[in-house]
Amino acid sequence: MQPDSSRPLRVLVAKVGLDGHDRGARVIATALRDAGMEVIYTGLRQTPEMVVNAALQEDVDAIGISILSGAHMTVFPKVIALMKARGMDDVLLTGGGIIPEMDRQELQKLGVGNLFPPGTPTAEIADYIKEWARTHRDF
Repeated sequence: MQPDSSRPLRVLVAKVGLDGHDRGARVIATALRDAGMEVIYTGLRQTPEMVVNAALQEDVDAIGISILSGAHMTVFPKVIALMKARGMDDVLLTGGGIIPEMDRQELQKLGVGNLFPPGTPTAEIADYIKEWARTHRDF
């Protein structure tokens, strides 16, 4: 199940809720583009429904949510529930921001992928998405 080399991985990067700081999301979007991925950045103040609808419309392989507001225990469960309801079982939900380790573990139990803290090397994030897609997506 290797990704089709004629099609780059498609990743949607989003900021959900009232979190108004998007510098990290923009850095990640640029790094993923530099790693050969096609990136759709939704901008600020998205709802979980808007993110999942955009992911469906864009036929993405992964959704990355950047969150610094502390609402991660509301945002990620809502997004993963919407994804499951829409049959998006083969799409990675990942993200990053200020998320305590205990919350990170709880979110992963719900089906959220790796969550990256500030300062994570962008190559590590890109490699994770590529490896996840290689083993979970059927191209």
